[in-house]
Amino acid sequence: MKQAVEMKKFNLPIKKAAAGIAVAFVLFSSVYTVNEGHIGIVKRFSEAKTQVSPGLHFKVPFIDSVEEIEVRTRKNEEKMASSTKEQMPVTVVVSVNWTVDKSAALDLFRQYGGLPQFEARILDPRFRSATKDVIPKYDAEQLIQDRASAIQAIESNLIEEMAAFPVSVDNIQIENIALPQKYLTSIETKQTEKNLAAAEKHKLARQNLEAQRAVNTAKAEADGIELIAIAEAKAIKLKGFAEAEAINAKAKALGDNPLIIKLTEAQNWDGKLPATMLGGENMPILDMRAK
Repeated sequence: MKQAVEMKKFNLPIKKAAAGIAVAFVLFSSVYTVNEGHIGIVKRFSEAKTQVSPGLHFKVPFIDSVEEIEVRTRKNEEKMASSTKEQMPVTVVVSVNWTVDKSAALDLFRQYGGLPQFEARILDPRFRSATKDVIPKYDAEQLIQDRASAIQAIESNLIEEMAAFPVSVDNIQIENIALPQKYLTSIETKQTEKNLAAAEKHKLARQNLEAQRAVNTAKAEADGIELIAIAEAKAIKLKGFAEAEAINAKAKALGDNPLIIKLTEAQNWDGKLPATMLGGENMPILDMRAK
């Protein structure tokens, strides 16, 4: 009897500890977190019921379970063989960045069961199809030199194909284009020739510009010299006219007033008498210096 009492006393703490552990386990099982950049899908008996945002949440232990769907930008990459417009074999590596619509994460999970299934069944096949529809429309040279146009065409096709699904296509990239080496060499040679031709054209244009500049400079100098000559000729002509007018005016004045001649002679006389004087018909030449 005494042993039985002691055994009960010994088992009591063990039971309490076990009960505490069970309670702690239940409480711990009812708490969960959803990571940043994800949406939590709460399932009850494996049926998707609701979606929750990142953070701390509670659930019914052993009944509810939670799966996460990433809603950050994801990148899918495909390597595929195709051919160009001129039937040249080409291997391209293309990638797509895409994002799940946060508000529609629950619908996506219900229809496809998660992102891996959605990618395998919906996104990747349409991505490959959009790419293979575009590549054969371009020549190899166009594909190399105008990659942006091909990217835009693939992106347009894929956006149209994915319009009915709860995702957005952010952008497309052609990561690599692999053509036969022989053709790549011919493209490089052709591009080099184009660059040389462009350089020669630029050089010729520069020479023409310099020649035209020299012609313009020479013409400007000639025009300047001509203008100076014209101005000088006009000045000489005007000076001649002025001098002629002055002479005419002076002659007219002298003709009209004979006394002016006498006055001019008197003004110019230096005060000396002439050394000789010419006589008339009956007068000899007289030497005025004789005393």
